[in-house]
Amino acid sequence: MSSSLIAGIEEFAMKPFFRFSLFFLILCCVSFSGCRKTAEKAPPKTGSFILGFSQIGSESAWRKRNTRSIQEAAAETGTQLLFFNAEQKQENQIKAIRSFIAYQVDVIAFVPIISTGWRHVLEEARDAGIPVLICDREIDIRDENLYAGYIGNNSVQQGRNAAEFLIKKFTPEDTDEPSKETKSPSPHPVRIVELSGTTGSSVAIKRAQGFRDVLAEHKLETTFPQFEIIYSESGDFLKSKGYELMSRILDTFDNINVIYSHNDSMTLGAIDALKERGIQPGADIVIVTIDAEQAAIDALKRGEVNCVIECNPMLGREIMKFAGSLARGEAIPRILFMSEKVFSEFDDLSKIQPRGY
Repeated sequence: MSSSLIAGIEEFAMKPFFRFSLFFLILCCVSFSGCRKTAEKAPPKTGSFILGFSQIGSESAWRKRNTRSIQEAAAETGTQLLFFNAEQKQENQIKAIRSFIAYQVDVIAFVPIISTGWRHVLEEARDAGIPVLICDREIDIRDENLYAGYIGNNSVQQGRNAAEFLIKKFTPEDTDEPSKETKSPSPHPVRIVELSGTTGSSVAIKRAQGFRDVLAEHKLETTFPQFEIIYSESGDFLKSKGYELMSRILDTFDNINVIYSHNDSMTLGAIDALKERGIQPGADIVIVTIDAEQAAIDALKRGEVNCVIECNPMLGREIMKFAGSLARGEAIPRILFMSEKVFSEFDDLSKIQPRGY
């Protein structure tokens, strides 16, 4: 168990009214361990409730802002927050969720590092009568009744937004002579390298899916411009891996026209690799990235990035709102997608407000 989770438990346990309850809960956990009977958990008697939250890590400015949003919202609402940083390991998240179950929190919320492998621990939460909220990344599970709802961003739409920008970028402004519909296929398709996110994560899967869906639709509608994904590999959402991956790609491939990166951290690493080779990012190679961290917006303003697609990290208030409803036994919407914007070289960049992350 992480030091932050232990500290949270100890702080809460020091409250006098809770000592007897904690002792009673521990006795119950010991006495009835192994039982599979579904518990009937009473809703909190006051407006306050206990939320166990497992974050995947602190790998980027986006992730750190996402964490702060949750912690700030918990403080604003008076929510007792037990926070656990899984340090990019699913097994750590599963241990944290089981700790939350043993502690008998009112609601469990977590960001799943990958989309599979959650059935058993979610069944344990269900049997304990604790509702579960999925945040930021989605899960792939046959029995969707094992979790109450999802709050996050629309990863498929983010991928679609990326492809739609490229079509606009590479389509000639004058399409009347000859028309876009009748122009012969270009002998040199637009060559795309994709820096994918963590293998098996829903965001990586769906950002790739949305991107390919739009390019496939475009190919059916018109023959120009053509697009070809020449290489795709995971950089695990890390700046260091984005740099390493891009360096290897540049050793292997020539005539790269586009880098489509699933997050800003990998993009910033890739930009460093390009500059080392004397390649001008944003000019020699078009760059599309997702997250909209301040560093990516600054790169957009410098002309080193061509399009930045927002992934909204400010989930905290919505998480507390939904978790509060669940703690009171109320129904919540099955899916809530956060609002998101697209920033590109076609916009008035002076109007972009500071990102705060």
